Amino acid sequence: MRKMHSAFAALAAFAGLALGSTAALAADPIKIGVIYDYTGAFAGGGSKAAAVATKIAIDMINEKGGVEGHMIEAIYADAQSKAEVAINEATRLLDQENVDLIMGVYSSGHCVPMAQKVDAAKRFMWANVCVSSAVFKGKNLRYVFRAQVHSDQFGWASCTFLNERSKEKLGIEPKDLRVAIIHEDGPYGSGVASGNEETCKGYGMDVVLKEGYSAKAPDLSSMVTKLRRARPDVILHTGYNPDITLFLRQSKEQGLRWKALIGHGAGYGQIDKLSEAFGADANYIFNVDPVAAQLLDPATLAPGLGDLTAEMVKRYKAETGAQEVPPHTSMGFNQSWIFFTDVLPRAIKTYGGYDPEALRKAALDTDIPVGGTIQGYGVKFFPEGHEMSGQNERSSPVVMQYIDGKTNIVWPTAIKTIEPVLPLPEGHAYAK
Repeated sequence: MRKMHSAFAALAAFAGLALGSTAALAADPIKIGVIYDYTGAFAGGGSKAAAVATKIAIDMINEKGGVEGHMIEAIYADAQSKAEVAINEATRLLDQENVDLIMGVYSSGHCVPMAQKVDAAKRFMWANVCVSSAVFKGKNLRYVFRAQVHSDQFGWASCTFLNERSKEKLGIEPKDLRVAIIHEDGPYGSGVASGNEETCKGYGMDVVLKEGYSAKAPDLSSMVTKLRRARPDVILHTGYNPDITLFLRQSKEQGLRWKALIGHGAGYGQIDKLSEAFGADANYIFNVDPVAAQLLDPATLAPGLGDLTAEMVKRYKAETGAQEVPPHTSMGFNQSWIFFTDVLPRAIKTYGGYDPEALRKAALDTDIPVGGTIQGYGVKFFPEGHEMSGQNERSSPVVMQYIDGKTNIVWPTAIKTIEPVLPLPEGHAYAK
């Protein structure tokens, strides 16, 4: 396969082969500012899981001698789930700590302004988790790159899944399916909801309600009332963490029922949190996300990536004590690993260093085929001049479903691990 060197570089690093040359052992460290929400509402919605995984990747790279002899010196910053803090921390890291690049960022509400600020300063940013398409769409950014899935793809995936399975599973033709779209009103939720609306309407579905709300709203009962009046068969929800909990609790209290609830990442990616809060009521929730790497068959990936995933899972469980490893763990680790084993070595060897221009050129040369990363998708960035320049054109999400505390892949059909349970079984607290 063309340019499989990226996958083999990842394997070489994991196996303990040299990423760096002996001659470069005394090289200066590469300083990276890592920004996540370690506290606040976003921490439990996936940010902390991604942060832990990013650190695991950095530790593993340093254990093998760094990149081309350069050790990675990470400076970790807490955005505190506040946009102004995130921007201030990025400024501090770039101007006072003199980091060579920014990495991380969970919230799209932080990511959109941060990306523009970093790019305008001609500094380099590698986004690990934030998904809003608005980070790149029409911005023509030059020094910001993201291998992660973007929000338009989230909105497309859930509606496409419904279009393929509605008649078979629900006995409802897609044109007769009643769909409600609810979302937090920041760039993340709005981006996914727009993708939902465009795709579902494109399939002829009846979008009976589209409603946004503040992720910090103390009460969602009025929205629940609107949903009861709209009588959707399926609810497509994009939220963070406390707002998801509030919605589910008030829906149960007010008697809102549905045939299926499909979430889109963030708080819906944290099955342990959902199970802790709702017990068996969390059963059969769907979640659209980049796949948790441990769910994939290693035989479908480049050699060595299954072992890499197993090491990530082992270290994450040891670090956190968690039994379930959420998709955000794979996101934080995978994006970091792509940068450290593909982009950064090329910048140093081919373009003479790791200044923003060298990193930009190296990123544009990335060409990892499908199956070449632990999350299955490949990596090739849209070029300058494209509407989504800097975004990975080969990224893709999956649809998962939680059953008895276990995460299962239900779409795409080619890689599903179970048949989806659709509609909700009779007797379930939310069953319509």
